[in-house]
Order: sequence, then C-alpha cells, then structure tokens
Amino acid sequence: MRILVKAPAKINLSLDVLRKREDGYHEVEMVMTTIDLADRVELALLDSNQIKISSHNRFVPDDNRNLAYQAANVLKERFNVSKGVAITIAKTIPVAAGLAGGSSDAAATLRGLNKLWGLNLSLDELAEIGSEIGSDVSFCVYGGTALATGRGERIHHIEPPPHCWVVLAKPTIGVSTGEVYGQLDLSSVRHPNVGGMVQAITNKDYDGICQLMGNVLEDVTLKLHPEVAQIKDQMKKFGADAVLMSGSGPTVFGLVHHDSRLQRVYNGLRGFCDQVYAVRMLGDINHLD
Repeated sequence: MRILVKAPAKINLSLDVLRKREDGYHEVEMVMTTIDLADRVELALLDSNQIKISSHNRFVPDDNRNLAYQAANVLKERFNVSKGVAITIAKTIPVAAGLAGGSSDAAATLRGLNKLWGLNLSLDELAEIGSEIGSDVSFCVYGGTALATGRGERIHHIEPPPHCWVVLAKPTIGVSTGEVYGQLDLSSVRHPNVGGMVQAITNKDYDGICQLMGNVLEDVTLKLHPEVAQIKDQMKKFGADAVLMSGSGPTVFGLVHHDSRLQRVYNGLRGFCDQVYAVRMLGDINHLD
C-alpha cells in the first residue's frame, strides 16, 4: 500500500519576535500562508519494523536528522505501531531556504501515516504532535493561512489572502536560523503590524497586504548576507508589488498581482539567480492533497 502526500512551502507575510522565552525559544507572532511550490512525499507500507528515508537530493539527510523520519518515529513509538514505512521525498522546495520545506515534509508524513497506519487522529492531534518536532510543523499540518503565536505552534486560522503570483528567488548560500536569532537585537527592531496584516487579509485588501509586509529577522540576515539585499533590490526594480525575505532567509519573495508584470520580474531575476520560481498563492487549507 502506498500513499502520496503533497507538502507545500509557506511564506511569512508578517514575522514579529516579541521576546526570548525562558525555555530558550523566542515568542513570535507570524502570519503564514501556503504557496503552490510543493514537495511530494510517498509513503509505502513495510512489514518490517523500520523507517527508511530516501531522496534524490543530496542535501536531504536519510537518517534521524530528517524531520520526516522524526515524525514517523514519534507516531510509531506513541501508538506502538509494529509496521514500518519507506518514505521517499521528491524535493521541489529549496533546502534551508526559509520556506519550511523540511517541516512540510514532516507534516505530510504525519498526515499520510495517519491513513497508512490507520491511526484515525484528527488534524488538531497531528498538529500537537508536530509541535514536538519543529515550530513550523503544526502550521504545515493544516496548511492554509494562519496567525501563529507562541514559538509558532499555536495556530489561529484566518481567511486566505486574495489570489496573486508569488515570485521566489533563493541565492546559493545557506543561512543559520540560530545565528540570525542570536544576533537579533529586540531593543532596536521595527515591529511589523501583525494585527493590521490579519485585518488586511480578512478584508481581501491586496494593497494593504503589500504595505504591511514585514519581517524582524530580515535586517539581521541582510547584514550577514548582502546578496539577499541585492535580490530584494532587483525584485523591486523589476516591478514586484511588495518584496520580503521569508523566515530567516535567504529566500526572497515578491507579490505580483498582474500577469503582464509577472514575466518581467521572473525573467529579470533568472538573469543572476539560479533558483527562481513563479507560483500561485494557495492560502486555502483544502489544497493539501
């Protein structure tokens, strides 16, 4: 028996960090939404009691460092599952890009194994388990559009944004999320208006969404990696309506409302950046499978 599960990427339309918590995590407020850039996770039932991971992408670990492996292992141990699974991850989402690719693969594994192993868990139960694996996994279990609070695991569903194009560009560098958070000076950041972003999305106010996009981690990453700032500048120059770095980076995304401008932005970025994508904003929880 085999199950194929879609694992879409996410972008942060707004990302604020409020404080550092006693447990070492940061208290955040984020508005996240899914986009039509997705990995595919295939789950095949094994009679042997083991978890196998495979991927053609050499940057994807095939052992317990993989979040999909961890997701399967948590379910297996918690519910005393004696069957095994072979997990094949077909990567489309760039690795270590600020797009929650690994978290989405883990969430897809949770959803798929819930069916494959007949666990009959609700999405809420899967999201709670996902929060033990990674801060973004809870959101990725649901997909759609949400305000995430706490360390990112408390999910408050909101209406999807108005449909538009999303152009993404990832430079050929890696960014350490820990380093970015470690250099974040909360006494001097410009906090985005997260509440205003939620309201703009609720009102389907595209111009308001563009004006309110913000990410407190962006300034840190731009100082560490000037090439990210160059991509932002080029994306604005080519005509994107609004431009922001997603997560801790290094991927930059731009919103484009009109089809006529999309090709100009996409082609312009392809001139100096290898990993460029033009996809639709999904934002709806029903696009998971």
